[in-house]
Amino acid sequence: MPSVNPDEWRRPGPTTGQRRTDVWTGLAVAAVALLNLFIVRHAGFVKSEDVAPLAEQICWVLAITLPLTMRRRYPDVVAVVIAAAFIGGQARGSQEQQVTIGVLFASIYTLGAWGRDRGRSRLLRLAIIGAMFAWLAAIFVIFEGDSVAPAVKASAAFNTFVVNAAFFAFCHLMGDAVWRGVRHGYELEEQTAELRAAHAAAAERAVLGERVRIARELHDVVAHHVSVMGIQASACRRAMDKDPARARTALTAIEEGARTAVDELRRMLGALRASGAPEAGSPAGIDRLPEIAERAEEAGLAVRYAVYGDPVPLPESLSQAAYRIVQEAVTNTLKHARASAVDVRVRYLNGQIELDVTDDGRGGPADGGGLGVIGMRERVAVHDGTLEHGPQPDGGYRVRARIPYPAKVTT
Repeated sequence: MPSVNPDEWRRPGPTTGQRRTDVWTGLAVAAVALLNLFIVRHAGFVKSEDVAPLAEQICWVLAITLPLTMRRRYPDVVAVVIAAAFIGGQARGSQEQQVTIGVLFASIYTLGAWGRDRGRSRLLRLAIIGAMFAWLAAIFVIFEGDSVAPAVKASAAFNTFVVNAAFFAFCHLMGDAVWRGVRHGYELEEQTAELRAAHAAAAERAVLGERVRIARELHDVVAHHVSVMGIQASACRRAMDKDPARARTALTAIEEGARTAVDELRRMLGALRASGAPEAGSPAGIDRLPEIAERAEEAGLAVRYAVYGDPVPLPESLSQAAYRIVQEAVTNTLKHARASAVDVRVRYLNGQIELDVTDDGRGGPADGGGLGVIGMRERVAVHDGTLEHGPQPDGGYRVRARIPYPAKVTT
């Protein structure tokens, strides 16, 4: 369905550049018409005792051609003025008709292509065309007289009417076609803008939703550390006099827990803008990645899951992010890739954890505009990591995330 009502839409007026072009075009056409007038007079192509004086003919030529300088600004007025001047010039015996007849056709076309009010534009064009045919009829009936044989007069009239009807119909239909094309382009631009706005809103909602989920997970992480710190503080208080060594151990645990909790808060501070109720159940972590592989196998994929390097304990938020990234990558494989196999690899590198998910499916666009990719990108960015994704040269799709982890962590 069109986004605008064709009867209500008004074509925007010409730009400054288009107005300037019209001025120069009108002046150029006027100059060509005047030159042609002198050529016709000098060659004697038209010989008649009723020919108007040269000065008057020049005035008629200018009256017909100069309105073209404003044809797109005032198409209605220009078409009426040119039509009236054309009939007046012919009635007075103006000898220049080759260029001015083209100007008349151009004015009718312009009125169809640029007329603001479509109803008025249509009526004016039909009225001008009707007036022109009435003038042609008057020429053959009144001015030709009996000096021409009836058969010749009939043949000439038929030829003139058919040729003019074809030209007038072409100008009328072409003007309408151009106007419809411009309106269709306007609708496409409007719909494109709406789609872009909707896509931006959807992406923003996805980012906010992902931040809410991250906030829930952060809530669990901080709550865990604060709870552990409280338990250790209570143990320290009870053992401070009886067992100083145990109290020091508890204080060390409190220090490490506080440092880890503060580090988690610092990483998330820039990402959190909304809050929500925490989800029930314990958050999933990197230790539950084999469950993702098992579910993928149950769905019919041939899964290869491998861990390289020596696993190290990770902060809970990082562990959860790793789980979600692999989960989303495998989910995309199941939903979109039409793959038969998926390879999930976890690599513990020097200070980094690498998550590598590759399938043998049909691949996908390299821009990765899906909402799942937005979520993965958000999680990786929160932990100062990098994300690579895209189709592979030999087929399939690959998601690889590298996330740094602290050298000393406490779980």
